[in-house]
Amino acid sequence: MYAIVEIAGQQFKVAKDQKVFVHRLEGKEGDSVSFDKVLLTGDGDNVTVGAPAIDGALVGAKINRHLKGDKVIVFKKKRRKGYRVKNGHRQSLTEILIEDISLDGKKKPAAKKEAKKADAEPKKTAPKKKTAKPAKETEVSENLVTRAEHRADDSKMEINLDKLLHSIGTAAKADADDLKEINGIGPAYEKRLNEVGIYTYEQISKLKAADRDELSALEGITREKIESEEWVKQAKALLKDKK
Repeated sequence: MYAIVEIAGQQFKVAKDQKVFVHRLEGKEGDSVSFDKVLLTGDGDNVTVGAPAIDGALVGAKINRHLKGDKVIVFKKKRRKGYRVKNGHRQSLTEILIEDISLDGKKKPAAKKEAKKADAEPKKTAPKKKTAKPAKETEVSENLVTRAEHRADDSKMEINLDKLLHSIGTAAKADADDLKEINGIGPAYEKRLNEVGIYTYEQISKLKAADRDELSALEGITREKIESEEWVKQAKALLKDKK
């Protein structure tokens, strides 16, 4: 079972026991947190879509740790003006572990309050959940589903995924390599690459100049970074060692 949930202003596809890096959350390491802005849930062919959120759905998680993402350099220059500005930024992140996805766990105590007011006003019938029709018997890889969801969710991302993945090839999440082994790719960058369907050393080893320009649409990733840190060369070496 999986869910599309909004956490700290971002939308994520999550499943039980999955680790997710999100914007910094309040709370200490080990604290339990819950999120009720569940936009979609899926369990096999049963898909439930919210309007916009699913009434009664809840995603429970635990805070594993607080950390900072990779350093991003922002450099601005104006020709013949003597204007140069260089700034660095490290995003504050929180790693959470998804513990539970429930369709009927939203604020149960609130139901008791409604019961106390039963004498004052009649109970309102809960709106029916909208359940999409079962999908046709077509096999769609998890990678393509993830691509479509992130393309719809992230309006700021201007990247031609079809063109990019046609060039470097597709890969399943189950076959994912540890991209953090490549110098210059940390947890935050690995997450962004996974979101657009890049999971393996082989895919990175096939990045051409045009593909690197496409990846520049991702936050913090630039063609200069890919080339200066030799991602392609490192990926080829790791792929050779893997074989």
